[in-house]
Amino acid sequence: MTAPAAPSSSPPSSASPTGGPLPAIAVRDFQKRFTLVELERLFSEPSTIVRRVEAVRGISFTVDHGQVYGFLGPNGAGKTTTIKACMDLIRPTSGVIELYGRPPGDPVVKQRIGYLPEHPYFYDYLKPQEILDFFGRLFGLDRAERKKRIGELLERVGLSHAQNRALRKFSKGMLQRLGIAQALLNDPDLLVLDEPMSGLDPMGRRDIRELILEERRKGKTVFFSTHVLSDAEHLCDRVAIVVRGTVRREGLLSDLLVSEAGRTQILMRGGTPELQASLRELGARIEVVGASLDITLDATLTNSALERCIAAGASIDRVSALRDSLESIFVREAEGADAPAGGHVERGDG
Repeated sequence: MTAPAAPSSSPPSSASPTGGPLPAIAVRDFQKRFTLVELERLFSEPSTIVRRVEAVRGISFTVDHGQVYGFLGPNGAGKTTTIKACMDLIRPTSGVIELYGRPPGDPVVKQRIGYLPEHPYFYDYLKPQEILDFFGRLFGLDRAERKKRIGELLERVGLSHAQNRALRKFSKGMLQRLGIAQALLNDPDLLVLDEPMSGLDPMGRRDIRELILEERRKGKTVFFSTHVLSDAEHLCDRVAIVVRGTVRREGLLSDLLVSEAGRTQILMRGGTPELQASLRELGARIEVVGASLDITLDATLTNSALERCIAAGASIDRVSALRDSLESIFVREAEGADAPAGGHVERGDG
C-alpha cells in the first residue's frame, strides 16, 4: 500500500516540456545492490561475512499513460525490487526513476498512485469497511466520499457479502481482493499491482482481469508484475521480460509476438498418403487433427506446398503465419540468460 500524502490543490503537470504527455513511469538504468551481513563461527572464532548482492543490474523502461504494462519474469528476477523503488519504499543504488516526471517520493505524485504489494497485510481484527475507511482518511477523502467509494469497491471486488466479517477470517484470495480495493480507493491515475493474481481462484482471476481492463477503458494506467503469462498475453499493451536483474526483451506485445521464425501453418482436408509424403520432402511437419491435417513448414516453401495440395485435390481450410507465444519468448529469454555473477563476499574478524 502506498503511504499517501495530504491532498494538494495543484496537481502535477501531465505534459512534458516538449508538449507531449508525460509517461506514467520512466525508469533509466536503475540498479540496486543490497549488503547482507552475517555472523559466522569459523574454527571457534567469530567471523563477519559481508555479501553484496546485485538484485537489479541496470533496468530501463517507460510506461506511457493509459497503457496496461506487464512486468514479467521468474521468481527472483528483480520485479518486486524494481516496483518497491518505483513506490519509494527502497532507494536506487544508481539510476533515475520518475512518475509523471517527478521523483517517486513526491507527495503530489503519491496522490495519483494506487499500490498493491506482493504480500498485503492488514490488521486482522478489523473489518473490510473499517480498514478501507482508515486508508480513505489517509488519502484525505471526506466521510461521504469514503462511504460511497467503500461500498462501490467492495461490490466491485466481490466482498460485499463479507463486509462485516473480521479480516482474520478471510482466505488469502479474499485478502488479495481487499488489497486491490485498497489500491483503487483514491481513484488513482496509476495502478501498480505486484502479483495481483496471487492466491486467487479461477473466478477471482477472471474478475481481476476484467477490473484491469475496466481501468484501461477509463484511461487509467496499470503496471503489474506476474509470471502467469496467459494473464499478461490477455491484458497487456506492452511488456518487459526481466531475468536476473536485467530487461531481456521489452516492447509492444503485438511486436513481440511476430511470426515464429518464418513458419507457416496450413490446415487442410483430403490429404492422401502420397501428398503427405510429398509435403514431408519439403520438410513439413504433419499432424493429424480429426479429419484434417495440420501442416507446418518454412514460409518460403508455402507456395510449393499449396501447389502440391491443390494438384492432389485437397481442400485448404486455412493458411496462416505462425506467431510466437509469450510463453515461448519467456522461456527462451530465461534459459538464454547469462549465469548470475553472484555476490561479492568479504570476511573480517568479529
